[in-house]
Amino acid sequence: MFKILASTDDLPYADWLELRRTGLGGSDASVVCNINQYKSPIELWMEKTGQYPHQEAGEAAYWGTQLESLVRSEFNKRTGIEVTPVNEILQSEAYPFMLANLDGVCEHPHYGTCIFEAKTTGAFNGGDWEDAIPDVYMLQIQHYMAVTGYKGAYVAVLIGGNTFKWKFIERDDDLISIIIRLESDFWEKVKTGMPPSVDGSDASAKFLKARFPDSVPLSKIDLPDTAADIITQYDSACEKVEQFNEQKQEAENLLKQMLGEHEAGAIRDRVIIWKTVTQERLDSKTLKTEHPTLYKKYASKTSHRRFSIKAAG
Repeated sequence: MFKILASTDDLPYADWLELRRTGLGGSDASVVCNINQYKSPIELWMEKTGQYPHQEAGEAAYWGTQLESLVRSEFNKRTGIEVTPVNEILQSEAYPFMLANLDGVCEHPHYGTCIFEAKTTGAFNGGDWEDAIPDVYMLQIQHYMAVTGYKGAYVAVLIGGNTFKWKFIERDDDLISIIIRLESDFWEKVKTGMPPSVDGSDASAKFLKARFPDSVPLSKIDLPDTAADIITQYDSACEKVEQFNEQKQEAENLLKQMLGEHEAGAIRDRVIIWKTVTQERLDSKTLKTEHPTLYKKYASKTSHRRFSIKAAG
């Protein structure tokens, strides 16, 4: 049902990243299903099509990797179940774009070989692990079961550095069917170069800026009827932004009044700072007037597309 795409023993990081681009891994499943709060589908699409650089792992991901062996060892100590690390990238034979990087495998008395997944999280996320596991991880391990054909997965988590939990999750074929369908559709977009629908993410804005960098002078088109509803959405959002900006400015002004000439003020666990910052800036207007030749020599032109909505006529 699956084959070994590559061994990760001594695999250079750059090569590992390139292999990841050849398909969708378990951590991509929640992005494709559009429930990941940190990455949008279009950002993932840009990564897989080589238009968006891979982001270096943050502190949380780094320590998660460093603590993986500790979580595995503690799981073995508490359950008596031996875990065998998997240092390979697995590939589904039925759906070659589906990849899996398992933390390990172990044996279940009824289901046979199963997946082991180690997690770490902060204390503030402890509530997400009370009765189940977070949805993003459920999609991840079901993706892994789709690749491997295994019937279950043990998920162990260290919460806040001092609370350890583990759960066994059974294979959910209905959910796997949905994951396969959505990932198939997404990968088809990667192959054809057709991006997912744009959303409100910075990635969408970056994609549109790169895709349409310049406007054709004096060109104009008739928009479809759906544009009217989108304009209404835009106007409504602008009104709310203006309202919230006014509330924010009022709060800022009141705090500045309290600070007066003082640079900082403290209340409970917060510190308000109103600090003098001195900067030197080139007076380009004066330079252009007094030294036009020098200004022309060093001036550089930049352009961008300015967006606005106004009344017709």
